[in-house]
Amino acid sequence: MNATTEAMRKSLPKNDLPAVEVSASPRDKFEEFLATRGLRLTPERAAIVDEVFSSHRHFDGDELTARLIDRKGDVRVSRATVYRALRLMVEAGLLRRVARPNGREVYEHDYGYPQHDHFICRECGQLIEFQNGAISDVLEEVAATNGFRVSGHRLEVYGLCQKCSRPPRRHSKLDLL
Repeated sequence: MNATTEAMRKSLPKNDLPAVEVSASPRDKFEEFLATRGLRLTPERAAIVDEVFSSHRHFDGDELTARLIDRKGDVRVSRATVYRALRLMVEAGLLRRVARPNGREVYEHDYGYPQHDHFICRECGQLIEFQNGAISDVLEEVAATNGFRVSGHRLEVYGLCQKCSRPPRRHSKLDLL
């Protein structure tokens, strides 16, 4: 294993990236954004943003809708409201769309979460987050060579996860009896 491969291997966390220090809560940031659009933070939108930022995990709109329905509370939220709020949260810079395994539109936190990249399993759709400074350094070097100023990047690497890349288990004749 060469030094680059070793550095890449060591950069793979268990989907546990540190939070980034932010000046305002996601709810406050969303409310500010909505005000710039002449919109208000309704109880439904507040419930959605609170649920989205209650934990860090990738999700699609239907999963979020189900979580909101299962949640005990006074606010009832329709599927259409969830999808409209997700679109607004992407525009506000709170969320970003990521890989679409199995044809799903998947979201993750963008606000308060560090720059990172993804490995995406083409077989099972597993998303593995990782950070690697060497990738950012190479991008900065290439950008400088081309007179380009980088404001961020998104890298999605497709392949097979460890589980899906295992060879199929061979059955012995005794297993078939």
